[in-house]
Formats: sequence, C-alpha cells, structure tokens
Amino acid sequence: MKIAVLGGTGLIGSQVVTILRAAGHEAVPLSPSTGVDLLTGRGLSDALTGADVVVNLTNSPTFDDASPAFFQTTMDNLLAAAEHAGVGHAVILSIVGVDQVPDLAYYRAKVLQEDILKAGPIPYSIVRATQFFEFVDAILSWTADADTVRLPATPVQPMAAADVAQAVADVTLGAPLRGVRNVAGPDVFALDELGRITLAANGDQRTVTTDDSAGMFAAVPGDVLISVGDAAIAPTSYRDWLDRRA
Repeated sequence: MKIAVLGGTGLIGSQVVTILRAAGHEAVPLSPSTGVDLLTGRGLSDALTGADVVVNLTNSPTFDDASPAFFQTTMDNLLAAAEHAGVGHAVILSIVGVDQVPDLAYYRAKVLQEDILKAGPIPYSIVRATQFFEFVDAILSWTADADTVRLPATPVQPMAAADVAQAVADVTLGAPLRGVRNVAGPDVFALDELGRITLAANGDQRTVTTDDSAGMFAAVPGDVLISVGDAAIAPTSYRDWLDRRA
C-alpha cells in the first residue's frame, strides 16, 4: 500500500513512516524539504498520485488566532488533491478533548480541521491523542523564570510520541473509521505535579508554584484533557520515559 505522510519528517511523522515501512508499505514522507508544501499546494498533486492513504501530520506554526486560517487552507488543498488523485482514506492527528476547550484559539482551529475532514469527500479517520511527553519541557518554559515555574493543576494524561506514532500507523492501516479514535498515556497527573516530577528528573532546582491562571492550559475546564471511556491506553509511562531519557 502506498501511503503519503504529510509532515512526514517531523516528530510524529518520521516515526509513522518508519513503522509503516517496517510493515512492508510504501510510506512517502512529504514536507517542504521534500518539495511539497501543503499551505501553498506546491507539489501536492504529484505527491498524492497513486496513494491509497494520505496522513496529515502538519501543524500550524502558531497557537494563536492565525491558526484557523492555516488549517482551513491546508485542509482545502489536501482534500481537493486527494479527491483528484483517488485517495481512499485520509487520516489526521488531533487532541483528546479538543472540542471542549472553546477558549483556546488553537483548539478551535483543530476542531475546524476535524470538521472540514468530516464534511469532505474522502473516507476519513481522526486520531485524538493526549499531550506528548516530549512537549512537557516547553510547557514548563511558557510560565517560568529563573526561580519559579507557575503551572495550573489541570489534569493531563500525557503519552510518548512513539506511542502516538504507533496509534496513527495502526489507524492508517485499517479501514476508515469515519469517526474518532482516542489514545492516552497510562497515568493522570495534575500539571503542576507533572512539572515537579519533570524538574526533579532534570536535576532542576526551581520551584513549581500552583497558579490556576498560568499558561495556555489554565483555560482548560475540568478534566477534559484526560481519556474518555473508549480510549486506547498507551504502554509507556512518563517516569519510565524520563528514566530512559536520562
């Protein structure tokens, strides 16, 4: 099976390509560095020729009010090219609970991306994942200074990028879901607790202060970012991942 992977050179995409190739499929990574630009449409039609499945793992360069325009344009370009090429299955990666956080522009933009896919002409699958372990350091940096990291106590259920990639690959090789598959890590943490665990593992002496107004995740209501009842639970725990990273 030929599978076109947009964003196929990134954190998740490169691992998806590796998994699919190991399973014997022709997985083609597509990105501006390979001559394919989903935002402008450059190279897209040729890249999708002969593809059975297209996986879109591209992401908006910003999390602000510019992100909806990015997803509108890229999805319009993708679906037009995929329909022309006769692609039979389109897969995107989204976020667990994304439709329950209307106060975040980026989450609204991801809902828009999902809605465009659902209304489009291509049989589809949506993989919704929780936050990645690999992004925790960045989340801490948003509200940090030399001595303190301020974090809300928002419940999160993060997972390893490798487990996200496996979930995307599994869905890619199946029949179109025409719906959503949720995947999450094995453990739930309050975000401030996760910050303390991370700093300790890094040998970082800064203090985590609980501040429910701090950072992007302060806008998240309740426990909407943790897994729902039908979610697949990934095998890698955060503490094991930290140990391996160390």
